[in-house]
Amino acid sequence: MAAGVYNQAIGAFQSHSLVNNFNHQQKFNNIGRLVVTKDFISSNCLSRKNFSVIQCIASQTSEVDTASSSSRSKTSARDTHTKSNEAALILVRHGESLWNEKNLFTGCVDVPLSKKGIDEAIEAGKRISSIPVDLIFTSALIRAQMTAMLAMTQHRRRKVPIIVHNESEQAREWSQIFGEDTRKHSIPVITAWQLNERMYGGLQGLNKLQTAERYGKEKVHEWRRSYSIPPPNGESLEMCAERAVAYFRDQIEPQLLSGKNIMISAHGNSLRSIIMYLDKLTSQEVISLELSTGIPMLYIFKEGRFIRRGSPIGPTEAGVYAYTRRLALYRQRLDDVLQ
Repeated sequence: MAAGVYNQAIGAFQSHSLVNNFNHQQKFNNIGRLVVTKDFISSNCLSRKNFSVIQCIASQTSEVDTASSSSRSKTSARDTHTKSNEAALILVRHGESLWNEKNLFTGCVDVPLSKKGIDEAIEAGKRISSIPVDLIFTSALIRAQMTAMLAMTQHRRRKVPIIVHNESEQAREWSQIFGEDTRKHSIPVITAWQLNERMYGGLQGLNKLQTAERYGKEKVHEWRRSYSIPPPNGESLEMCAERAVAYFRDQIEPQLLSGKNIMISAHGNSLRSIIMYLDKLTSQEVISLELSTGIPMLYIFKEGRFIRRGSPIGPTEAGVYAYTRRLALYRQRLDDVLQ
């Protein structure tokens, strides 16, 4: 148990370092280090809460990017009485993968996008091209990362998404960006295994129709659509939700509270888990929730509440920007600057 808590604490600390490192580029030997031992954690009952992200990315202002805040929180934004800035939260399930195309159980196998999936990712980018994005979170799997990167090629701000590497001292030092102007025109991309698709265990790589013939349609449906029953040696939706929602609360929600506009590119089950939390769905309601590949969903985070706004229809669709005055002003500034 102590080892599990140790890994959670280190993971949260590293995620905090990812965000902080991108905007405060320094030689690693000048950065103060935190040394945590298993004995220290075990004796002090350290939890994820102690390592919640409490320092958000330094705001970078321009004539278009005006939203910023220095608010910090050690608890979930829903549990605080601090008034927050309005922020946009975009959720997008990755485009079709090569194994989706072949109707295979994919789970945590790292499979890239298909040609259709690439097109879906680009179309998703067009739909959100006038919605501000300050920070991107993706799973550790390539299909989610490809979707985020391809989507951002369509954004009207033309900022470059850059994956932040914090897995080692050398990775941190070698991936530094020294140009101040270059940093201002970049968007940090943070990858997290906690946002991965649920692990399908012994089903991964099997054809879905053949698996139904082998085990029976009812049994396979139970594995795929029940909340608490996992497939053989795999994760249930409940288990996936435990890690995905904990990561969202600890690492992503504080960024929204600070006024950062966030995009999450992830998977059907990890996103269903997060939507269950955002919309306060029951376990019965979430199992019937279906998410299409490559279709972004927009939430507005304001005063500790998540307001679901649905999906933008296309790059010329105006309705979604009328949901809030701030989004309308952002789009108008884009029109003025880029026309």
